[in-house]
Amino acid sequence: MKRKNVIIIGAAGRDFHNFNCYYRDNELYNVVAFTATQIPDIDNRKYPAKLAGRLYPNGIPIYSQDRLAELIEELDVDECVFAYSDVNYETVMSISAIVNSSGADFRLLGPKSTTLKSSKPIISVCAVRTGSGKSQTSRKIIELLMDNGIKVIAVRHPMPYGDLVKQKVQRFASVDDLKLHNCTIEEMEEYEPHVERGNIIYAGVDYEEILRAVENDPDGCDVILWDGGNNDFSFYEEDLAITVVDPHRPGHELSYYPGEVSLRMADVAVINKIDSADPKNIKIVEDNIRAVNPKAKIIKANSRISVDDPTIIEEKRVLVVEDGPTLTHGEMKMGAGTVAAQRFNAKELVDPRPYTVGSLKETFQTYPEIGILLPAMGYGKQQLKDLEETINKTDCEAVVIATPIDLARVININKPYTRVHYELDEVGSPNLEEIIGEFIKEKLNK
Repeated sequence: MKRKNVIIIGAAGRDFHNFNCYYRDNELYNVVAFTATQIPDIDNRKYPAKLAGRLYPNGIPIYSQDRLAELIEELDVDECVFAYSDVNYETVMSISAIVNSSGADFRLLGPKSTTLKSSKPIISVCAVRTGSGKSQTSRKIIELLMDNGIKVIAVRHPMPYGDLVKQKVQRFASVDDLKLHNCTIEEMEEYEPHVERGNIIYAGVDYEEILRAVENDPDGCDVILWDGGNNDFSFYEEDLAITVVDPHRPGHELSYYPGEVSLRMADVAVINKIDSADPKNIKIVEDNIRAVNPKAKIIKANSRISVDDPTIIEEKRVLVVEDGPTLTHGEMKMGAGTVAAQRFNAKELVDPRPYTVGSLKETFQTYPEIGILLPAMGYGKQQLKDLEETINKTDCEAVVIATPIDLARVININKPYTRVHYELDEVGSPNLEEIIGEFIKEKLNK
């Protein structure tokens, strides 16, 4: 029987996971290529033979998604599998039109084909869009578990942009581990808040191997927390599914893939940022949750913002640096840094675009809707250098840093700066303390 030729359409995350779970040892299929988008410098590489398994002794080439139609013809492709996240439905179906018009089938793999089972209880934290406040929700849940004497290990959605073989299974227990693994800014933004709190976090490429490593971690593990990325659904079969919804982008919870999948699967939906959102938008989001998932418990929460030194902002012309992915494919027009600048009476938000250099110029060309905010792009050494130079060239009096990491630890900033912090602060009941208390009683008999 002829094996079906397959292209997996991805962005260095879900694509590799789908391959590992469904295609790697499946003799009915022949994965002839991955295509890549969203993340710079991951095309023109290979998914290495050491990870690809016995059916792929030469590895699997990775091409730019721009070449999808010609690759389908050149490689005689029968089926294309869409496998990346935080994209609107129009984009998904536009890609399906490219695939179908080129003669191939278009496919989306669901949880039955891609979720792994664990011997440990699992809580998943996902979101309907990038930048909804998922990470602060994860931190709050971890703190509640640790306060109850429970050993919890987080597993982060993949961000493997370097040597994939070396990144097969990564364990982070200290800030030094971030240096050891040559983490990008995006990776540090997700890992550093965990390790600073004394919590272990795993990530990498092979999530079956990662899961077994977590289950047998030398420091012990009672509960696994899946810390989802973008708006993807969990790689692991969860016992409690929590999805964060953003009222700053009302309606997106029903119009982006696979965020709506996460929302429909949720046991708990958290409407975050109600302190800075329009009440009408909060109601739209709440009504949408009830329409597609009436059984979900709904938590409402503020995103509580604090600043290290508000005097650096007050009456100053400030440059606001926000989380990169939130502004780019997350399409946010504002973030915690913008809110902090407004609350602490900044005189003006300075436009960085006249001062951008290198890859940051390209970022603004690709995502012009970013406007006057500066995304903290740092996927490699050159981007980090471009970020530093752009900040230092910008004609401003101070810098407001709203990234989850201490940006000044990895670049040199030549003007006054202050960090913005944001924590989840639930309003009323139900709340996470109640939800996690029930989970502990049910799953851990405590």
